[in-house]
Amino acid sequence: MMMLRRDKKDEEDGGASNPFQGLEKSSVLQEARTFNETPINPRKCCHILTKIMYILNQGEHVGTTEATEAFFAMTKLFQSNDLFLRRMVYLAIKEMANISEDVIIVTSSLTKDMTGKEDMYRASAIRTLCKITDGTMLQSIERYMKQAIVDKVHSVSSAALSSSLHLYRQNPEVVKRWVNEAQEAASSDNVMVQYHALGLLYHIRKRDRLAVTKLVNKYTRGGLKSPYATCMLIRIASKLLEEEDSGHDSPLFDFIESCLRHKSEMVIYEAAHAIVNMKNTTARELAPAVSVLQLFLSSPKPTLRFAATKTLNRVAMSHPAAVTACNLDLENLITDVNRSIATLAITTLLKTGSESSVDRLMKQIGTFMSEISDEFKVVVVEAVRALCVKFPRKHVVMMNFLSSMLRDEGGFEYKKSIVDCIISIIEETPDAKDAGLAHLCEFIEDCEHTSLATRILHLLGREGPRTPSPSKYIRFIYNRVILENAAIRAAAVSSLAKFGAHCEQLLPSIVVLLERCLLDDDDEVRDRATFYLTVLKQQQKALNSAYILNGLTVSIIGLERALHNYTLDPTEDAFDMKTVPLDTTPLAEQKTQDTAPTAAKQAEKMVASTQEIYAEQLAAVPELATMGLGPLFKSSNLPSELTESETEYMVRCIKHTFKDYLVFQFDCTNTLNDQQLENVTVQMESSEGFEVTCYVPAPCLKYNQPGTTYTCVQLPDDPTAVTSTFSNTLKFTVKDCDPNTGEADEEGYEDEYVLEDIDVTVADHMQKVLKPNFLASWEEVGDENEVEETYALGSKSISDAVKDIIGFLGMQPCERSDKIPEGKTSHSLYLAGVFRGGHDTLVRSKLILQDTVTMQITVRSSDLTVSEIISAAVG
Repeated sequence: MMMLRRDKKDEEDGGASNPFQGLEKSSVLQEARTFNETPINPRKCCHILTKIMYILNQGEHVGTTEATEAFFAMTKLFQSNDLFLRRMVYLAIKEMANISEDVIIVTSSLTKDMTGKEDMYRASAIRTLCKITDGTMLQSIERYMKQAIVDKVHSVSSAALSSSLHLYRQNPEVVKRWVNEAQEAASSDNVMVQYHALGLLYHIRKRDRLAVTKLVNKYTRGGLKSPYATCMLIRIASKLLEEEDSGHDSPLFDFIESCLRHKSEMVIYEAAHAIVNMKNTTARELAPAVSVLQLFLSSPKPTLRFAATKTLNRVAMSHPAAVTACNLDLENLITDVNRSIATLAITTLLKTGSESSVDRLMKQIGTFMSEISDEFKVVVVEAVRALCVKFPRKHVVMMNFLSSMLRDEGGFEYKKSIVDCIISIIEETPDAKDAGLAHLCEFIEDCEHTSLATRILHLLGREGPRTPSPSKYIRFIYNRVILENAAIRAAAVSSLAKFGAHCEQLLPSIVVLLERCLLDDDDEVRDRATFYLTVLKQQQKALNSAYILNGLTVSIIGLERALHNYTLDPTEDAFDMKTVPLDTTPLAEQKTQDTAPTAAKQAEKMVASTQEIYAEQLAAVPELATMGLGPLFKSSNLPSELTESETEYMVRCIKHTFKDYLVFQFDCTNTLNDQQLENVTVQMESSEGFEVTCYVPAPCLKYNQPGTTYTCVQLPDDPTAVTSTFSNTLKFTVKDCDPNTGEADEEGYEDEYVLEDIDVTVADHMQKVLKPNFLASWEEVGDENEVEETYALGSKSISDAVKDIIGFLGMQPCERSDKIPEGKTSHSLYLAGVFRGGHDTLVRSKLILQDTVTMQITVRSSDLTVSEIISAAVG
């Protein structure tokens, strides 16, 4: 007993209280020879077996020869009838089954124990026997397993059922023959036997939806006494509801709802958990589950309080109004002795509370933040972020709270979540920008995480120059050049350069600071300083915009590949940046990218985008490769469905845009098991001057096996002809085939199937690009090719108009101009993109709401034709 007692100090000391620390594998295996002694000493042998299992579970490598010798010595212990020793032998055999040879030698001993009269042996013997049995031996013990499943001793029956579940993974056909015995066991009075029996029955039938439905219908009508089995049945019913998408009028939903009135708390919670996690639930359907969880909030059991609070916390994300009724009970849990419960309670209140309660809740959080783990602190921070979106006028209170948390001790994930939250508030609430940047400046003075410091410096470089007093941030940034590591110094140099490029009055001071960086120890820092100084001294806004404020918008992986191909093919022509695919990273993702110290480190973390994967696939098609299509400009983000989901043929289309061509990729699936389709193409017709130049057929479409066919279309000579509608027909040769063998007839016949039309719009010729500083880009492009038009739109609100314009033009919103403050009747929308052919395009749209929305659109581009196309497209 003294060995089992450990106080907290012993736990902290760790090794001092571990009796097995420092064990050597060789000496332990040497001790295994004790098993051969006569008479057997059960106590001593148990201790040695414990040592062997400890070594195995610590990951110590034991060779096959060593393991086999120890295993054979272990078999001698079957001569002893000591209960504890026998059960230790079972455990050791299971541990060594995969590393020893000839483990089947103990099969007869285990079978004898399994069918013997000593009930304490039988259950463990069954588990061990199933562990060492392979497919060839399973039939020899099948009769014993069937008897064990229906055994009157509950532990034996439960062991047989759970072992059958493990055996089913390797030998499903044999285990399926035990279904009658499993059904008999499912009517047992024992809670665990019934639970294991239902689990085995479900796994045997889970690939047959009809059989699972029958199983669920049988037991939902009654017959289950085990709360564990009922919980499993609720999970199976929930899965069926999700797969069938039958809605909440189904009898299965009624069964789950009836379980809210079960006598077992476990079942009640499982039913409530299932209901709140269903898709498309309404507040009325959630109400019974929320009421049950509300009762659990006042339970004396901490586990129930925790489970209810955590579940309500999740519900509050999607249905905050449904949880409002629980606010009083949740407030009582703020002072709960279990800090995990208190944290979840207060974060739930933050999601459901009113604006007037924010101050009080924030004060209450502050009282126990130091007492909870970083994991729960992150939960609190996420709740504060959601609250700030909900009540933007309370940003001052929340920003002060977050800044105090930044000063506290904490790990990387905790600090990162706070920084993310502050940046989110800055972006969502313009009034909070100055305060937020000030708090982040204080944080980087004592920040030990390089990635966070570089990210904040990147943010300061983007937002700082556009504040009323940009000079106050220079000191904080330059301190990093003096005090920090190379990665942070490089990020600080980039940030300083952005201040110099944007603020003319600060340029002389920035030049002086960057000149000091020319003597830095790190070559990356020196190179950045040299590059930025050269650009800044030119004092040209176009250069500042192109090389400092906005930078390259190309894919790094694509650039690397294009440069590699350029070196492989010697030519006198200069490298053309227009051959490099653009970076298709969405706005939200680009904002979270860290400023890495070197491009090499960035490339290590990057993965190929979807467009680059498409480019490789198209290049691998010989018919397309010989056409000289050039580099892929854009691929559509989502495929267009050209058939209904329940039809005999399923076809969807992905559009690929090149400089002079459009390639339509059709992914086709044949859902008829008695047909095989060959030579499959999609014939396309248009009256707008688009000419089909090539069809690449899919050779064969077997049942339920996808195939791809391509249609290549040359764009019209008229550069303004960019939109069209194509009518499409799927043409193929049909060969009847045997549904069972899949063998097709030799003879076939021609057939066709009409598909939905495909629209080619302006957005298919436009690639989104992010311009962090839109005003600088606007000046860079200039007004040489500017076109201005005014239109009356049919939209009833500014937000609808903004959404429609962005979707139709396929351009990237800049300066967060896609976010419209509530109640505004006028708004300016800024869009950026690159038109097919590599033409930079910018749109400034002024919207005014009267009865409908009136829009004045101004387009600037490097090509006048493109400006005219974009300005005319909206009208």
